[in-house]
Amino acid sequence: MRAAVITAPGTPPLYREHPEPVKSHEDAIVVEVLAAGLHHLTRSKAYGAHYSSAGAFPLVPGVDGVVRDESGTLRYAVLDDTNLGTFAERTVIDLRRSVALPDGVDPVDIAAAMNPAMSSWVALRRRIEPAEGQRVLVLGATGNAGRMAVQIAKRFGAAHVIAAGRDVTRLSALPALGADETITYDQAERAADVDVVLDYVWGEPSARTMIPLLTARADRTSPLTWIQLGSMAGETAPIPSAALRAARLSIIGSGIGSVPARDFVAELPELASVISQGGIDVRARAVPLAQIAEAWTTDGDERVVFVP
Repeated sequence: MRAAVITAPGTPPLYREHPEPVKSHEDAIVVEVLAAGLHHLTRSKAYGAHYSSAGAFPLVPGVDGVVRDESGTLRYAVLDDTNLGTFAERTVIDLRRSVALPDGVDPVDIAAAMNPAMSSWVALRRRIEPAEGQRVLVLGATGNAGRMAVQIAKRFGAAHVIAAGRDVTRLSALPALGADETITYDQAERAADVDVVLDYVWGEPSARTMIPLLTARADRTSPLTWIQLGSMAGETAPIPSAALRAARLSIIGSGIGSVPARDFVAELPELASVISQGGIDVRARAVPLAQIAEAWTTDGDERVVFVP
């Protein structure tokens, strides 16, 4: 079969022949891949840079995708850390980490949306106690996952969602998706009284945002939960000690490890249903897997989805 293969850390994938997949345990099945998204997590794991990556090569990347099983059923599947990902004509999935999809779904939309949408969906459902009427700030709201986080926070009953980012043009499109207010990072005081921060940025911008936000809070003893979801601006953030003493701030993370795999799997059916019914705005671009070398470093408004 044909697949995209990375032979060493830091090298781009090559489209070439690869051995056929083989079942590894009784819950494993060989499936045909229909669509697989190029996520930030995919690239990070492929380069061995993500904390959950085993860093073994050669590697076929791809952490999830829409597949067809032996019975003809379409499934969305999440793969464990493996050297045979979804950027191939066929792969092996664990049935327990997949969900059957309804008839008529667009495989490209599902493959594009499930991974980025899952970050905020799981964070709001599994890392904090869901509460109607919360005020939520999304840092990095102009990215793919951030745009979906705005929509998901509103879906879960947030009373006020503030979208923060650098690009004012992209920010201007977010009120149509549910944002009640948009701000740039240097306007953090306008988000002072939020209850939850969904942070896709981290690094220096998050640290710079945190102090003015905390000092402007009307009641610093009111709880604020800062959920770390991504690190687009840096893996480390220079958080001053005063941030943890001067306000009732809790900084937590949401991702592989901090959330059990069973919790991610439990959320798959409802999230897949919402996406398939058009409940989340999806921007996707299908690209033939044979063109992976050209598309591997692509970033933009649309999520690249490889179609073998």
